[in-house]
Amino acid sequence: MLAVLGFATLGSFMLLVMRKYLSAFTAIMLTPIAAAIIAGKGTKLGDMIINGLDTVAPTAALLLFAVLYFGLMMEAKLFDPISAFIIRASKGDPMRIVVGTAVLALAVALDGDGTTSYMIVCSAFLPIYRRLGMNPLILATLAAMALGTISGTTPWGGAATRGISVLHLNSSDYFVHMIGPMALTSLAIIAVAYWLGLRERRKIDPEKLNAYQLEIASGEAIPKVEATWRMWVNAALTLLLMVLLILEVADLVVLFMVAFVIALLVNIPSIEKQQELIKRQAANAVPVMMLVLAAGIFTGIMTDAGMIKSMANAALSVVPDGWGNMVPLFTAVLALPLGFFMSNDAYWFGVVPVLAESASHYGIHANEIARAGAIGQILHMMGPTSAPLWVLLGLVKADLGDFQKHALRWGVPVSLAYIAFALLTGAISIA
Repeated sequence: MLAVLGFATLGSFMLLVMRKYLSAFTAIMLTPIAAAIIAGKGTKLGDMIINGLDTVAPTAALLLFAVLYFGLMMEAKLFDPISAFIIRASKGDPMRIVVGTAVLALAVALDGDGTTSYMIVCSAFLPIYRRLGMNPLILATLAAMALGTISGTTPWGGAATRGISVLHLNSSDYFVHMIGPMALTSLAIIAVAYWLGLRERRKIDPEKLNAYQLEIASGEAIPKVEATWRMWVNAALTLLLMVLLILEVADLVVLFMVAFVIALLVNIPSIEKQQELIKRQAANAVPVMMLVLAAGIFTGIMTDAGMIKSMANAALSVVPDGWGNMVPLFTAVLALPLGFFMSNDAYWFGVVPVLAESASHYGIHANEIARAGAIGQILHMMGPTSAPLWVLLGLVKADLGDFQKHALRWGVPVSLAYIAFALLTGAISIA
């Protein structure tokens, strides 16, 4: 009975979200509440909700301060020197321009916000692509793969945040083991950019190329960057933050909270302007924080009511006994098509908890399932349910079908490489 009710709850949630009958925030709260009442557990709703909120509170705090920190770094133009350096280093060579596109896209994807990342990459490189007659779909493909790899993997990115919250994980335990596969996949994206750049080099009109190279040589085509002492402090602070994160000196939420306070005092001494910045960045942080808290309610009710366990037992009954250790690999492979066609809310809140509970019966930690699920974010960024994608297509003025035809050709191999890297480094295992 509970298994049937649990699957019905997940199906209802996914239908309501994917058909856009309700927002993810309202659907993820209403469906488990209704299920708990039907199961006769309405009197325990308050305790179940509080238990769920307790598990996601640290993740919500991490998300808040990570978004505030990187949002402040963007406004402080920390990444502008990178953009100027890439343009200068390219010397007008299409291959270097495309590789530079990938490098900048990977860097700004640390922000975690897809719309912001796409706007920065397009503002820096789209004029160059148009000037030389380069294919803007290359820019769009690289930006989407970079966002799916970096933002889709980091704990302050929307996807991984959902996984960490819904599975009640420690952010550091989840993320440290994903740094290796994420770095290797980033190198794979740069390799794809190199290949695409070589192809573009052969297509460009030599006269246009020579004229642009002269502008770069004279400095006209390079954006002016003022290297102030604040910029150096921001760079040092960000580098220190990443080092401390890798060394696991403290919880991520503590590191980001302290780093944001320092960055705020360095860049915006005025109290009034500090409040204005927080208000601006709240537009990025609050919607995802609301989803994280709602996810806590969802999993709190589904878990305490016994539905997750009953669903997992039902799912295990159809899995051959010798295949249990393959659950992380199956999750990673399944994440590719599901990530492409489904919204993140439907996938992370509806599918992943069942897979994690099933995996736990074979002694597989939920961290592996979360990491495996994050791999599908590369293709999710190319799918129709990715909201930032529509911003990207508007910026490059491309049709969805044309983009997907071009992007999937490279997104699928890179995603499969990500799975291989995760297996090789032990982020997910089949032992």
